Amino acid sequence: MEVATIVVAVLILYKRDKRSMYDGMIYLMVNIVVIQFYLFGIGYIYKITGVLDMYVAAQRIAVLDSSLFFLPYALIMTFVALRCALLPLYSWLPKAHGTPGAPSSVSAILSGLHIKCGLYLFLRFQEVFQGVAITEFFLGIGIITAIAGIIMALAQTDIKLILAYSTIAQIGLIMMGFNIYDPYAHTGSFYHIIIHAVAKSALFLSAGMIINMYQTRDINKIRGVLRQNPLVGIAVIMASSGLIGAPAFGGSISKYFMMTNVDWLTASVMIFINLGTIIVFIKYSQMLFGRAEPEGDIAKPDGCQKISTFALGALCFALGILGQPVIDFLFGMPVEVSVAGYMEKMMFFAASFLVGCFIFRSFIKNNNAWMVKIRKVDLSFRGICVSMGVFFAAVLIALFFS
Repeated sequence: MEVATIVVAVLILYKRDKRSMYDGMIYLMVNIVVIQFYLFGIGYIYKITGVLDMYVAAQRIAVLDSSLFFLPYALIMTFVALRCALLPLYSWLPKAHGTPGAPSSVSAILSGLHIKCGLYLFLRFQEVFQGVAITEFFLGIGIITAIAGIIMALAQTDIKLILAYSTIAQIGLIMMGFNIYDPYAHTGSFYHIIIHAVAKSALFLSAGMIINMYQTRDINKIRGVLRQNPLVGIAVIMASSGLIGAPAFGGSISKYFMMTNVDWLTASVMIFINLGTIIVFIKYSQMLFGRAEPEGDIAKPDGCQKISTFALGALCFALGILGQPVIDFLFGMPVEVSVAGYMEKMMFFAASFLVGCFIFRSFIKNNNAWMVKIRKVDLSFRGICVSMGVFFAAVLIALFFS
């Protein structure tokens, strides 16, 4: 974890301008603080169980009084929550992923791969603390994180920040799936991690090319991408379709499994979150259409960049068409996609898309005052440290009342 922190900080500091230095140092300092939570938690586990091996520790924790592990669980989960960018510990992510100084290839690595380390840690420690873990609490945190990520993404005009905040929303959705007592929901969440990694890598790489073409990150000043560079535009469409769960794309398979065996209330929340995701990418797709002004200032990316990004977008489609055998191969879980069930969920998607278009045109398209206010929300280093304490206290309270 410490090695990863140093490497990512160096990547954020790559261009060494003022903004990159600020964002990189915030990321580094926040991780230095939160790693102390993790180390104290590990220390408590070692003191009580006498081992550092996760499997042996899990066996000993299972037979001891669960209240002994409330404190180490809260400490470690505070660290994990920040790594996953869960609310309220999310503000480092847009600073790191959306910083102007970091190349888009770095943003693609951070959003596509680095953020998944936190999800891996969450799963491992939930297994270690099996008798202590509060899944209902993290289910709620996942819902709140997803909704907050969508609202923040809709308020942005910077295309990299739109993608960064949409990552927070998708992490919240994945966290929901991990905290539902159903193997299909877990499988869907695992598969959505892969879909998100591929799609968001394609979107950040294409964003880098679009920024170079138009010399701006403001989505309101970018138009005609599909006309000016069809391969890049099609890659954006395919990657976005993968994330919103469009028919035949990877997200439709992952979200199908997430929703297969859940109750109607949870399914309704997931549909609502997906509606928000659709609206975010309707906003993002504005730049694909219209005419670029002036056309003479548009610089074309090279063929290798376009082909690699297009390939990632096409992979989002392939992971939808071949979803069932890919899941069987990767996770060793034979799953079956019901035609009737899949068609039902695609009808919900079609209805959500139409509603999303209406909401976007009626309430989101114009730069409303509430969006300006939300864009100004930005936690300082002190604010992030306070949010760590708040989250730690919330986990402890939830443990005592569970």
